[in-house]
Amino acid sequence: MLRARETRNNCTYCSVGCGILMYSRGDGAKNAIASIFHIEGDPDHPVSRGSLCPKGAGLIDFIHSDQRLKLPEYRAPGSDKWVPISWNDAFDRIARLMKADRDANFVEKNSAGVTVNRWLTTGMLCSSAASNETGALDYRFARSLGMLGMDTQARLCHGPTVAALGATFGRGAMTNSWVDIKNANVILVMGGNPAEAHPVGFKWAIEAKVKNGARMVVVDPRFNRTAAVADMYSPIRAGSDITFLLGVVNYLITQDKIQHQYVLSYTNASLLVREDFAFTDGLFSGYSEKDSKYDNTTWNYELDENGFAKRDMTLTHPRSVWQQLKQHVSRYTPQLVTEVCGTPLDDFIKICELLATTAVPDKTATVLYALGWTQHTTGAQMIRTAAMIQLLLGNIGMAGGGVNALRGHSNIQGYTDLGLLSLRLPGYMDLPSEKQTTLQQYLNEITPKALLADQVNYWKNTPKFFISLMKSLYGDKAQKENDWGFDWLPKWDKSYDALSYSRLMLAGKVNGYIAQGFNPMAAFADSNQAREALKKLKFLVIIDPLATETSNFWQNHGELNDVDPAQIQTEVFRLPSSCFAEENGSIVNSGRWLQWHFAGAQPPGEALHDGVILSGILLRLREMYAKEGGANPEPLLNMTWNYADPEDPTPEEVAKEANGYALEDVFDDQGKQILKKGQLLDSFAQMRDDGTTASFCWVYAGSWTEKGNQMANRDNADSGLGNTPGWSWAWPQNRRILYNRASADESGQPWDPKREVVRWDGKRWTGSDVADYSAAAPNSGVGPFIMNQEGLGRLFAMTKMVDGPFPEHYEPVESPLKQNPLHANVMHNPAMRLFDVDRQRMGTPDEFPYVATTYSLTELFRHWTKHARLNAIAQPEQFVEIGEGLAQQKGIRVGDTVKVSSKRGFIKAKAVVTKRIRTLTVAGQTVETIGIPCHWGFEGTTRKGYMANILTPHVGDANSQTPEYKAFLVNVEKA
Repeated sequence: MLRARETRNNCTYCSVGCGILMYSRGDGAKNAIASIFHIEGDPDHPVSRGSLCPKGAGLIDFIHSDQRLKLPEYRAPGSDKWVPISWNDAFDRIARLMKADRDANFVEKNSAGVTVNRWLTTGMLCSSAASNETGALDYRFARSLGMLGMDTQARLCHGPTVAALGATFGRGAMTNSWVDIKNANVILVMGGNPAEAHPVGFKWAIEAKVKNGARMVVVDPRFNRTAAVADMYSPIRAGSDITFLLGVVNYLITQDKIQHQYVLSYTNASLLVREDFAFTDGLFSGYSEKDSKYDNTTWNYELDENGFAKRDMTLTHPRSVWQQLKQHVSRYTPQLVTEVCGTPLDDFIKICELLATTAVPDKTATVLYALGWTQHTTGAQMIRTAAMIQLLLGNIGMAGGGVNALRGHSNIQGYTDLGLLSLRLPGYMDLPSEKQTTLQQYLNEITPKALLADQVNYWKNTPKFFISLMKSLYGDKAQKENDWGFDWLPKWDKSYDALSYSRLMLAGKVNGYIAQGFNPMAAFADSNQAREALKKLKFLVIIDPLATETSNFWQNHGELNDVDPAQIQTEVFRLPSSCFAEENGSIVNSGRWLQWHFAGAQPPGEALHDGVILSGILLRLREMYAKEGGANPEPLLNMTWNYADPEDPTPEEVAKEANGYALEDVFDDQGKQILKKGQLLDSFAQMRDDGTTASFCWVYAGSWTEKGNQMANRDNADSGLGNTPGWSWAWPQNRRILYNRASADESGQPWDPKREVVRWDGKRWTGSDVADYSAAAPNSGVGPFIMNQEGLGRLFAMTKMVDGPFPEHYEPVESPLKQNPLHANVMHNPAMRLFDVDRQRMGTPDEFPYVATTYSLTELFRHWTKHARLNAIAQPEQFVEIGEGLAQQKGIRVGDTVKVSSKRGFIKAKAVVTKRIRTLTVAGQTVETIGIPCHWGFEGTTRKGYMANILTPHVGDANSQTPEYKAFLVNVEKA
C-alpha cells in the first residue's frame, strides 16, 4: 500500500458496525483527488476483528457502482426522461414548490383554536444509513417546517423492539453487546437468522459454542444458515411465535424453573393489579369494537393512599401479577403449542428443558432475534414475551443474557435515538399532541411519578431533557417567557407514520415528499399501491447515492413496473448524495455503540453531502419567508442553524450540539460549580430545566466532551467478559450491558462471581462496566430497572402496550386457519393497524392456500447491494424457496420459473426446491410455506426482478405500525 492513505470507517450495511480500513490514492496535495481502491476489515475492531462478510467484502463495488448518481436531474410532469439540472435551479425550484404547498396548507390552529403549527401535505422519509449528524439536520429541517409526515426505516423494521423492550425494561434497545454473546450457556435464535444477516457478529455465538460449551437452538419456519450450525432446530408456522413463547412461560412456571429471588426482588410479580382488570375470550378489559382500540385504564396496579402500588411478597394474592400471569398462560400447554405452531411436541419440551437450565444464578441464556419477530401485526408482543421469559430466568442485566435485537441497518439505532419518527422527539421523548395545550400540561403528562417508594424513576428528569432540547433547537429564541418555544413544535392529532401517510398519499391528500437514502417503492408494504400513491404527488425529491425504483417509479419496465409515463404528472428531482465512505460522522450499532468514521474520498461528480443538500433547500426557504412572508414563518426562522458555514454544517459541529453545552455557569445542589459557560456536558446528569443547558439528544450527552470526541476512542482493551469501554462510546454513559445492577443480588454481590459485571465494594459500585444504577447502596430497596416507575422489570406491562399488558396469540390477518384455536370470536390482533381501503386487498386460504415469509440473504443487503458488482455476481437472479412436498404437488422442479401470487399482485422467480422447508400439521390441517428473498427490483446490476413487497399486505403492528412481511398468504404455480 505504498503511498496510499489509510482511513478508518465502518461498514454501511448491517448494525454489527464492522470496522473497515479504506485505502485511497492521492498524497493529500491540493489538486489531487483521492480515490478509494481497496477496503479490508479492521483487525483492531473488538466486534469484527478484521472480518468482513460478503456484503462488506463488496463495499468497494458499492462506492464505485455504475449506478452511482453524479449529477442532479429533473423529470418534468408527463416526461419519459431525466434531464440535468443545476444545483441552484434544483434548490430554488424545490424550495418554491415547498413554500407554495406550505403556505396553502399550513395549519396554525386546529378547529378548537389550539396552536398546532403543523404541515401535513408534505412529508419526509429519512435515511437509515446516513450518520447521526445528518439525522440531526433532518430533524431540524423537517420540524422547523412543521412536518408530521416524517419517518425512518425503524418504522419498517425494529419499531416493535422499542415498544416492547421499553415497556418491559425501561429502554427500547438491545440489552447487551455483540461480543457479550460469547458469555451465554444457551442461545435461542428465533425470529432471526444471524448467520445469514449478521455473519460477523454471529462469530460470537460460535465462540460461545466453542469456548463456553453453549447450546444453540433455532426455531424458524426454514432450516436456515443459523440452523445449520445449531445444536437443535425445530420448525414453527410463521406468525405463531407468541404461542410458542407463552408455552415456554407456562412450562417454566408449572415446572418451577424460575430464578425465585430474582423474580421476587427484580420483577413486578408481587404487585397487585386493579380489581377491574380482566381478560375474557381473547379481549382485555376496555375494548371498543367501534374504534378497534382499548381504553387501558384498568391495566394498572392497585394503589395505596400514597399513590404507590400495593404488594404481596408471598405471591399468593389472586390479583398479584404472578397469579394473573399464571392464569393467563395456563392455556398454553405443550399440546396447544404443537397444535397452533406445528412444532413437534418432543422438540418443544426439549427446548423448554434447555432454557430451564439457566434458571440458576451461574448460567445464562441469550435471545437473538430480528425482523422475523418485528414484522408482524403482533410483533411487539412477540418480543415482550421473550423479555418476560428472560426475567423469569433471571437473565436480564447478566453477562451472556439479555434480549438482543439484531438491528438490520448500520444506523437505524441512531436514527431511532434521534426521534426521526412521526410522533417522537430525540432521546425517546414524545412529541406533544394537540391535547397538550401548554408546556406545563405536557410535562405533567409525560413525566412519570414513582410507583414504589424510593425508586430512581429516572424519567422524572424529563423536564431537564425536554427544555435542554428546546434550547438546542431554538437557542436564544427559546425563553421561559415563551415556554421555551413550546408552541413552535408541531402538535399531532394522530400518527402520520409511513403506513398511514402512504394512505393519505393514495387519497391525494399529500402533495410533496422527500425520500432520503430510502426506497419506499421497494420497502413499503403492497408495492403496487405504493406506486399508485407516488403518482398522486405533485413533487417528489430523491436524495440518494444510487438510482432507486422510487426515483424511477414513473418509468415503464414492462411487467416489473407497468406504467405510462405520460399519465404521471409528478415532478421528480434526483439529487446525488455522498455515501458512507465520503463523510465524517457517527453511526450507532445494535449494541448502542456510537462509532465515529472518517471520509476517505470526496463524493463523485457533482454529488454533495446530505447536509449541504438540506441546507441548500432550507436556507432558500428561510430567505423566501424573510422576504415574502407566508404561513407562520416563526418556527422556521427561529430554528437554529448556527454553523460556521450554514451552507455546509460540519459533522463535528452537529455532534457537539447533540452532546450539549452549558449555556451559563452550572452549579450542583451544594453550590459548587460543575460547568463553565460554553463547556461541553460530561453527562445528562448535568442538564437543567432552567434554560442553562442545551442538548439535542440527551442520551448522547458524554459522547463529545471537553476531553474530545469519545466516539472516536480506539482502545480495545478488555475490562472483563469482553467489555471494551475504551472503544467508541455507548449510550447511556458508556454502559455496555443495560440493567447490569440486576447481575448482582440485593446485597450487591454478583449472582455468578464468574460473570461479575458490577459489584458493591463497600463504598461504591465497581466492575467491568458502568453500573446502571444510582449511587444507592445495596439493600436499600432501589430496583435495578431505573427507567421504570416501580424500579422493576415488568411481567405485566400496564398501559405501555396498546394491545394488552400480557401477550396473547392472534392469527395473522392472512391466516391459513379458519379460526383462532384459542378464541373463536377474536381471530386477529384487535388493535392492529388496518385501513378500510386495505381490507379488500386481504386474501383468504381458499384462493391463496400457502403461507409466505420474506427473508434476507448473506450475499445481498435489502435493495442496495444489487448495485454492487461483486454481490450481483454472488446472487444474480431472483428465486423463491419451495418445500419438496409442495413442489411435488405442483409438479415444480428446481430451476422452473414460478409465479407467486397474493391478493395484491404477483412476482415471477426461479424455484429452489428444498428440504429446508417442512410441511407442518397445524390445527388438524397441512400448512405449506414459501420463502421469498426480498432483494430484487427493476434497478441495479443484478438481473432485473420483482420487488417482494408486491405480495405483502398493508397492515401494521398495533404498537409501532410496522408492516407485516413475515406471514401472509400466496398461491404458486409454474409460470
